[in-house]
Amino acid sequence: MDERRNNLLKEIVETYIKTVKPVGSKALCDKFGCSSATIRNEMAVLENLGYIEKNHISSGRVPSEEGYRYYVKNLMEPEKLTGSDMLKLQKIWSNNDLELGDAITKCMEIISDITNYTSIVLGKSSSDNNLLQINIIAINPNQVVAVVCTDKGVVENKTFNLDEGININEIIKTCDIINKMLVGTPINEVSERLEFEVKPIIKKQINQYEAVYNIFYDALNDFVINNSNIHVSGRNNIFEQPEYHDIGELKRLANKFEDIELISKVDEPDNNDNEIKIYIGDENEFDSNVTIIRKKYHINGEEKTIAIVGPKRMDYGRIVSMLDYIDKELDSRKDNNGN
Repeated sequence: MDERRNNLLKEIVETYIKTVKPVGSKALCDKFGCSSATIRNEMAVLENLGYIEKNHISSGRVPSEEGYRYYVKNLMEPEKLTGSDMLKLQKIWSNNDLELGDAITKCMEIISDITNYTSIVLGKSSSDNNLLQINIIAINPNQVVAVVCTDKGVVENKTFNLDEGININEIIKTCDIINKMLVGTPINEVSERLEFEVKPIIKKQINQYEAVYNIFYDALNDFVINNSNIHVSGRNNIFEQPEYHDIGELKRLANKFEDIELISKVDEPDNNDNEIKIYIGDENEFDSNVTIIRKKYHINGEEKTIAIVGPKRMDYGRIVSMLDYIDKELDSRKDNNGN
């Protein structure tokens, strides 16, 4: 695109990010000193290119998903951090008693608070464990304990009260099916295989299979949660954004933030993993109605990932600058420690 169209698109994206209001031609005429006919013609071109789209409740335009991608790739400029933002982050790094991992987690919590986005810090732990076996121990006719064991020697148990009519023998039968099918599976993948491979089988063989299935799903999911090195801050912050005020959308996304297996997909491998990466809408595996900005780093030989989750109308330049600041402070701290 030529310079004027680039400037117009940049203005539309950045104005919409700040105001959450469709951008009309009059505001652009005032900004660029062009006639309304010229602005409308240029906006028509941007719309035909798929970079902006008409808002149904006004005559203004909003950025499309492709528009955000073009903006991030070609037009975005990292914002200079405000004095307030800088002070809050500097306070963390000035505390030399904090371990590097704790400093990063604290910084991500602060970013979540000041942006009303959700922050995630992911490490490696339960993903290194494979399922060795799951056992069921009957305490009494109405109560059982599910014991999950991994090949790394990690053992967790959870007690379940049984609904009326559930036969313990059917629970044990289901346990045998799971052990035959899933032993050796990475623990982070067990829930998915349980849903798509095991559940159809027990549906044919077990009465009240849904209730029985839920016992094993809950036990295995709790294991992943209790042993995962995942820290999520501001789960509810993102719901302050107007994109998620619809109660149905809010509930749908809230459920995803409780799904550790799904959150772990933020850490999917990619080329040039040392760079700050931006995944808009359908580009990420977490949810098509969010943007994820992600950065990987290494401390003490362990790879971790930090990420910010927000609306597609995210303040891209500000978040990139914040993650870049953390990266530079991390490098400085490691250099000072001789690592």
